[in-house]
Amino acid sequence: MENLIFDLSQSFGKFKILNATNGGPWHKRHANDQYRSNFKEYKAARIPYSRNHDSAAIGIYGGPYSHDITRIFPDFSADENDPASYDFACTDESILTALDAGTETFFRLGQTIEHQIKKHGTLPPADFHKWARICEHIIRHYNEGWADGYHLNIEYWEIWNEPDLDTDDSKNKRTWGGVRAEFFDLYEIAAKHLKSCFPHLKIGGPALAGWLEWAEAFLCEMQKRCVPIDFFSWHIYCTEPKKMLNLADKVNELLVKYGYGDVESILNEWNYVKGWTDEFVYTIESIHGLKGAAFVMSCICEAQKSDHIDMLMYYDTRPSAFCGAFDFYTYRTLKGYYPLMWYGKFYDMEYEVRCKNQPEGIYTLCGVDKDGKVLCIVVNYSDNDDSPSRELSLDFGKSGSFELYLVDDNHDGELIDTTEELAITLPRQSFMLIKEV
Repeated sequence: MENLIFDLSQSFGKFKILNATNGGPWHKRHANDQYRSNFKEYKAARIPYSRNHDSAAIGIYGGPYSHDITRIFPDFSADENDPASYDFACTDESILTALDAGTETFFRLGQTIEHQIKKHGTLPPADFHKWARICEHIIRHYNEGWADGYHLNIEYWEIWNEPDLDTDDSKNKRTWGGVRAEFFDLYEIAAKHLKSCFPHLKIGGPALAGWLEWAEAFLCEMQKRCVPIDFFSWHIYCTEPKKMLNLADKVNELLVKYGYGDVESILNEWNYVKGWTDEFVYTIESIHGLKGAAFVMSCICEAQKSDHIDMLMYYDTRPSAFCGAFDFYTYRTLKGYYPLMWYGKFYDMEYEVRCKNQPEGIYTLCGVDKDGKVLCIVVNYSDNDDSPSRELSLDFGKSGSFELYLVDDNHDGELIDTTEELAITLPRQSFMLIKEV
């Protein structure tokens, strides 16, 4: 039996925002007949932010009438100063629904990825300065009441998404239809304009797909041009938490090298992916099952310990193949819901404590509340489907009574025991919540 020792007297500070997502609740405020909703469960997970990227592909969020710049401002030749040029209704509805669930929007200013044979919204705007002014008016609508708008104080505004996904000579550019030099111009113009209009807001990007050579060229150029960056966003899809942490470290090295070492580093797309071609069906099956849930829980545990990840945003909680939290058809919770919901409980903790001797393949998260009581998660995860069960004991340096909640093949987060003896068995790809009572 392996013994996990926690020193409750050593504080590692507050818990970060690590259960943010892409995609809000599946719910309609304006229609109550013959529709399903996951609103109650989504709200219970206490998700602080929802990034609205790719929301225009989903009908429940407004579909082709929402979120993307080309949806909100459909005629680029129109007057960007005229409220009549904008169509805000569906985007308003989606943002307000998320707010009802306690979730603020992390607003991606740009376009949904396009897999179609002909690209439309992902082509470079005809006038980068006008595009920046359109973004300005969108911000004013949501934060300053412009065009019958709101005062929502949306804080994060992200410029574009994955401009590095395809090379300059690609015949099938899915996210940025121009070359990188054009994107550098767009980012500079938009960032400088928006920051001059809204110095108190966080303007950042570019939601990097993960190509470090492209990232270095971008950061080098932004430094030369004195472009402000409040947060740097990036993506990774992988099968082990260490790959996420390694990329976070490399991103941080580049940020420091080019003078952006103090900006927030936000991983705002991530999930389990074994492969995008032959192994993609296995990937989707894993995301929807126990393995994907254990992967998510282990990554959250490790991200809390990383000095180079400030926020995680799971991709995704939209109705999609990548959603491991809710069933596409019934909207019922899947095993992947529990990492998000359980992490939400740690926002009530006063501070984090850590395992002093965490074994390989075991991941832990532990906090202490204002009354000195412990909340802990232990995960047995490996990408190896033949990995063994683990026999573990937990030592918090004190006695007490603890509730045990389990997610494994046969349990969906329910209470399985209340005990004073913390000797547990974790099957492969499972995780347990331990709550002192």
